[in-house]
Amino acid sequence: MPEAPVRVVVADDQQVVREGLVALLGLIDGIEVVGSAGDGAEALELVAAGAVDVVLMDLRMPVMDGVQATARIAAQYPEVAVLVLTTYADDESIALALRAGARGYLTKDAGRVEIGAALRATAAGQSTFDAEVSRKLIAGLASTPVPRNDGLTARESEVLKLIARGLSNAEIAELLFIGEATVKTHINNTFAKIGARHRAEAVRYAYRHGLAEA
Repeated sequence: MPEAPVRVVVADDQQVVREGLVALLGLIDGIEVVGSAGDGAEALELVAAGAVDVVLMDLRMPVMDGVQATARIAAQYPEVAVLVLTTYADDESIALALRAGARGYLTKDAGRVEIGAALRATAAGQSTFDAEVSRKLIAGLASTPVPRNDGLTARESEVLKLIARGLSNAEIAELLFIGEATVKTHINNTFAKIGARHRAEAVRYAYRHGLAEA
């Protein structure tokens, strides 16, 4: 049986960009655009209507910007992922988006293949960042590790390190010679102990506390 397509809402206030993204995503196998929005409020309405896996979110929009919309979606519809696609890659924009709950961050230099892969990864619960954003995250979070008092076991710390390397649950299971269900249990326990809601927050925690390779 073929896998169900990733259902995507495109949110961008520039009509030509929005329509271009819709057309671009229509060329990618396994991606289905189920709606488009000109601002964050419209994106939130489309998410509320259901049948959405990922919102491809611009940041700077009228009425409700992408950061506000991301925070609302993360709080009210945690099963829906937000992948930021924006012109801006400054530290403040990245920090605001990730604190709001975005699970990935790309700049508009990204091509069709990269966007498609990021949408699929984000829908699967993984975090995805383009190279420039990754460098900024590493520079900002890995320079001065913060002391830990999280109660993680050795195995949970190991799993967190592998998450920070971008490995999927299946890849972690194979590397550690354990079942995928066991990996999920370790991840659930780890997230509860460090207060992470999703992989993006776990990755930031790992870098901030010296559990990831710079």
